[in-house]
Amino acid sequence: MRVLFIGGTGVISTACTRLAAARGIDLTILTRGHRAADLPAGVKTLVVDFDNFTTAEQVLASQGDFDAVVDWIAYTQDQIEDDLRLFRGRVRQFVFISSASAYQRPSTSYLVDESTPLANPYWDYSRNKIACEERLMRAWREEGFPFTVVRPSLTYGEAQIALAVNSWTKSYTVVDRMRSGRKVIVPGDGSSLWTITHNTDFAKGLVGLLGHEQAIGHAFHITSDEVMTWNQYYRITGEAAGVEPKLVHIPSALIASCIPEMQGSLLGDKSTSVVFDNSKIKRFVPGFEATTRFGEGIRRTIAWFDADPERRQVDEEANATWDRLIDAYEAAAAELIRRFHE
Repeated sequence: MRVLFIGGTGVISTACTRLAAARGIDLTILTRGHRAADLPAGVKTLVVDFDNFTTAEQVLASQGDFDAVVDWIAYTQDQIEDDLRLFRGRVRQFVFISSASAYQRPSTSYLVDESTPLANPYWDYSRNKIACEERLMRAWREEGFPFTVVRPSLTYGEAQIALAVNSWTKSYTVVDRMRSGRKVIVPGDGSSLWTITHNTDFAKGLVGLLGHEQAIGHAFHITSDEVMTWNQYYRITGEAAGVEPKLVHIPSALIASCIPEMQGSLLGDKSTSVVFDNSKIKRFVPGFEATTRFGEGIRRTIAWFDADPERRQVDEEANATWDRLIDAYEAAAAELIRRFHE
């Protein structure tokens, strides 16, 4: 099976690249030049600026047809229009990586399956993903374009520590705070339910869908079945780091008011309880099972960071912002309590 990944060196896609190669898939990765150091043997690369349509078209013209194309990096409808122009009649299955944050927010049910409505008033990222899905559905209905949608939720791997309030680009930051005795922020009271998925588990579902003709026209989320509270996720992370974390609980709406760029990821994603029903991916990919429990996965992740000091980068700008928020919140809470008891 000939497969093209547009992107393929990110947190989620790297695990899928490794599994696809291990299963003998003839895999080519289209990148802008960011080649993973440990790319599996046999995986071919094409270096191209995919934002330049003419250049991408010229490069792909010499590659022939593909059994499946996975676009990891499309975020807007304009990018989907480029995909349609590039791959009409040249691919048997086009897989669009959307996001589980496209599901209805605020949630009206804690249990989410693929029939849950798509609506997110808090996050442009999610609304753009919804628009991409709708454009692909229209292309399938009007011209038979063979698409499949995959919606990851919060996913981590050896190089990513995924918690509700953390730096995405320098994710060791939250562990550094824990180990240095600084307080870490947990949204709400920390009791809402959430699912965090290891990238190797996600890969089992994604790779299992490649070349699956019955998956055409369908959408799938691929997550772990392990469900815990945010308090549990933070404490297990602290345990893996060898410390007892100092948790500060701050309402999500207040966090978003002080740090507006967090509105989408909190109010539009992680602030309410969400449990994913994975029955559909299990039905289409027999044997799919997420087997990496968070406690095991986060120990491996922190061990990866600890193995090389160069990996333990800290986002000082985020640190300063969180410290200001914690100080202001605790001072305001103390003043409220004082005034209430006057």
